[in-house]
Amino acid sequence: MYRSRNPTLSDSTFDKSNYQEATWWNEDSNLMTMEGTVEKTGILLILTATFAIATYAFFPSLYIIGFLGGFITAMIVIFSRSTNPVLICGYAVFEGIALGGFTYFIELSVDQPGLGILAAAITFIILGSMLAIYRAGLISWDRNLAIAVYSSLGAIVLIYLISIVGMFFGFNVPLIHGNGPVGIMFSLFVIAIGSLCLVADFDFIEKGVHRGAPKQLEWRAAFGLMITLIWLYVEILNLLAKLASRR
Repeated sequence: MYRSRNPTLSDSTFDKSNYQEATWWNEDSNLMTMEGTVEKTGILLILTATFAIATYAFFPSLYIIGFLGGFITAMIVIFSRSTNPVLICGYAVFEGIALGGFTYFIELSVDQPGLGILAAAITFIILGSMLAIYRAGLISWDRNLAIAVYSSLGAIVLIYLISIVGMFFGFNVPLIHGNGPVGIMFSLFVIAIGSLCLVADFDFIEKGVHRGAPKQLEWRAAFGLMITLIWLYVEILNLLAKLASRR
């Protein structure tokens, strides 16, 4: 199995040995399903959207709390391998607060209301399209594709880290912040890699279903998908802001 690059999903996530005290491995009604994962992803999306809209409309300045809360909660879920729905739903709430404020200030910076709605629509279109492509068997998550995607992710993360360091020393990375052709091409490249990461996550989750993972891992799988979707939304919003600032 090729490991999803999503840090919340690893080869050991679905191993029965990690859940030795569980008594429901052989009960079909308590096994993980694709439908159950989709339902739980829907719950997390509704929570995120609801709090994003509320924050955007009334408390945009709270986005810092959302980012910090989301990061801390995500780290707890990842390193504790938690499948606690309350904790995972809390992550969705924090991310909603973060995205609502972030969207507000991005739109304000380019004086272009409605970018958030467009970014969300494009994100869902990409999600649906990649799922359809995957289910139709048009993309095979093989070793060559995995190597290409992982290498690209490594380069993207390196650029992100350089950008973060640059914030403390007063310089920007043109690839991330520039609205010229190079900056726009970089954003398109990141969105393409993010889309392929969705395919990797679909493939990984499907293998977990086939291996008979416990139903509670549907929450963990939904959490992993949310991380990829939130990353895609942010990158799409940044791309739209770059395009709007060129007018």
